[in-house]
Amino acid sequence: MKTALFPGSFDPFTAGHLNILRRALTMFDKVVVAVGVNQDKRGFFSNDQRLEIIEQATSGISGVEIIEYDGLTVDICRKMGITHIVRGVRNMLDFEQERAIADANRKLAPEIETIIIPTAQEYAHISSSAVRDLLSHHGNTSLFMPDGVVLPECK
Repeated sequence: MKTALFPGSFDPFTAGHLNILRRALTMFDKVVVAVGVNQDKRGFFSNDQRLEIIEQATSGISGVEIIEYDGLTVDICRKMGITHIVRGVRNMLDFEQERAIADANRKLAPEIETIIIPTAQEYAHISSSAVRDLLSHHGNTSLFMPDGVVLPECK
């Protein structure tokens, strides 16, 4: 079974993330959505809330596993026997950042390849930070989130 890891903070998981996940599932039998835990960074949503949002967004989609992890992405890949990392980009700035991370990961783990997938144009304007900003100002996030996702109350 060909498996890829789709890592991120997913704070929160947006319609753009779902677009990347669905497209990755056309290349892989299984995609592990891995919510990174950063002890030094306090997210907008708790890790449990992030996992719940992803579960809602991916309900009914086969081939998806959701985990949380702490540490280096290449270490979780090795631990799980995964040789591909999937990353999404919205624009050239994202691409340059993701390319630098992919290059570093390749140095650390040459056996693990990163696949960069450009977000479909209709989702290119969506970012987790935009959703957080809308939530902070009690704005409508429905155009930015996957269908069926109910976001927790704003802090």
